[in-house]
This record gives sequence, structure tokens and C-alpha cells, in this order.
Amino acid sequence: MKEEYYNINDLEKLTGIKAHTIRIWEKRYDLLEPKRTDTNIRYYTVDDLKKLLNISILNKNDYKISRIAELKEAEISEKVIELTTRNSNVEDQIQALTMATFNLNVQKFEKILTVSYVNRGFEFTYTEIIAPFLTKIGFLWQTGTISPVQEHFATSIIRRKILVAIDGLLASYSDNSKKYVLFLPEGEYHEINLLYAYYLLKKNNHCVTYLGSSVPFANIDEVNSFHNADYLITSFTSVYSHDVVNEYLELISNSFKQQKIVVFGQQLELYNNPLPSNVIKVSSINSFTDAIL
Repeated sequence: MKEEYYNINDLEKLTGIKAHTIRIWEKRYDLLEPKRTDTNIRYYTVDDLKKLLNISILNKNDYKISRIAELKEAEISEKVIELTTRNSNVEDQIQALTMATFNLNVQKFEKILTVSYVNRGFEFTYTEIIAPFLTKIGFLWQTGTISPVQEHFATSIIRRKILVAIDGLLASYSDNSKKYVLFLPEGEYHEINLLYAYYLLKKNNHCVTYLGSSVPFANIDEVNSFHNADYLITSFTSVYSHDVVNEYLELISNSFKQQKIVVFGQQLELYNNPLPSNVIKVSSINSFTDAIL
């Protein structure tokens, strides 16, 4: 990953710590040592960002800054791991997952999720920790703070966890079970939320055919001819223009007039065009249950 540089306002946005507070910590406790450009402009590195994220977790858990300043960086990291694997503060756990992603730390990442699953259940863990974490990771990826490798590292672990949760469900199908076909449009590969939708549908004893990412339109028609689904569900996360989204929704609406089509995803949150009568927009994956089930 290439070296990234940040000003103090960037650190405030990424850590939630006020720039004024960061400056005080620098002057009083030498917690950070910003570098300077040839033109004498202060800047910070990724290592500074990582350290400040850890410090913020300890500080919010009643560690005084004066005490933190006496710790070596390895000791700070150890205390953060200890805190985030036993406490219930979701913000701290999101920060800890972010740090594990920075460091490609599989054991730490998986332990945080596993402890949360055991103590608070899969759905709480997904909606309160994983979903906001993924939003944060998307922002960090867009700003160049994390690399594609780090983003794939995190999403691949989460994907495996969801698949295990799906496999662990024993659905009891009945005459009341509806039929769903889940897929992502061709060129779309962000399937985490779609997998979670699969989990919710199976948990509620519905029949699900999951086609996965980047599905050619012709394949959807072929599958539906076998299953005659009640609902088609898809998601838009990658950057698409409103015209592209609108064209796709019109195409799928006209092609599957007998089905209800559920759409969600980041690109739908700001989409305000009128929708075809058989298309349902879900504002977020967290409201999926109320809107569909």
C-alpha cells in the first residue's frame, strides 16, 4: 500500500477526536509527532492514524491520556485487544475491526465477531457492528486510507461468517413460504448485504435461490422460468449513474411483471426517481425485515 498522508482535519474525521484535542495531546504528552513538508506544512501518516484510533478506544474506556502516554505502542495495542473482546461498546468494536483490517490481523478480527455473536446474537452483530463497519471501510477505501487487499481481507471474513450462519439455519418450509431469487446485476460484486438478506429470508422459512454477484440478465430469466419466484431481490453498491440504475430498473420491471422486485444498496439511498409499480425500494438492509417479511 502506498504511503498516505493526512492533515489534522483528516484525523478528526477518521477518529472522531477533535483537532484541538489532538494538538493538546501532542504538546503535553508527545503522543504524535507530525512531520512537515518542504513548505513547513504539518502532516500525519497511516501509522499516526492507527495509533490515534487505538488511543481513542482506551481514552473512551477511562484510561487517562497521561497514563496512555507512558505505554509503549505494543502495550497500547494489547490493551485495546483486551478491551474490545470483552466489552459491549459497539463503537469500540467497530474501531477494533478497523485496526484489525489495517494490520490484516485475522485472529483479532474473527475473535471480535465471534465474541459478539455468542454474547448478542448474529443479527445484532450484523446490524449494529458489521453494517456500520462496512460503511466506514467504504469511506476509508474511497479516501485511499486502506488498500483493495485490506478491504477484501475484511469482506471475505464477514462473507464466510454469514455463510456459516446461513448453513446453520434449519428452515421449515410450508404453503406460506414465498419464493425469492437473489442476485447482483452484471458488474456488481458487493454481495455482503445480499447474503444477509438471504439469511433473514431463510430464517423466516422462505425458499431462496441465491445466484450471487455479477449475474447476466439472461440468467435471471432462465432461473425464474424454473422457480416462478414471488420476489426478485437485488442491490446496487458500486457507483452507477442515475440513468444506468433507472434503465436497469425499467428493464427488470418490464421483464418480470408478475414478480415484486426489491432493490436496496448505497446507490439507491439517494435515488429519488419514480419507481415502476412492481419495484420496492428498501432504504437500508436494517429495514429489510420490516419492508419485506
